[in-house]
Amino acid sequence: MALSISAVVLFAIIVFILIRKSGLKAGHAIVCVLLGFYLASSSIAPTISELTTNVAGVIGGIKF
Repeated sequence: MALSISAVVLFAIIVFILIRKSGLKAGHAIVCVLLGFYLASSSIAPTISELTTNVAGVIGGIKF
């Protein structure tokens, strides 16, 4: 059975857990979100997108 989950949902869950358990302050999380928005509109965005696609492909290709 294949499980597919959006990267946005996955990162939102990770940030929520970090806020609750690891002491990540909400202000720090907001700064990280803003950094993500600015990176998305920068010239490095296609490189980041390609990297995450390749990493997801490698992870998806792992046979357990």
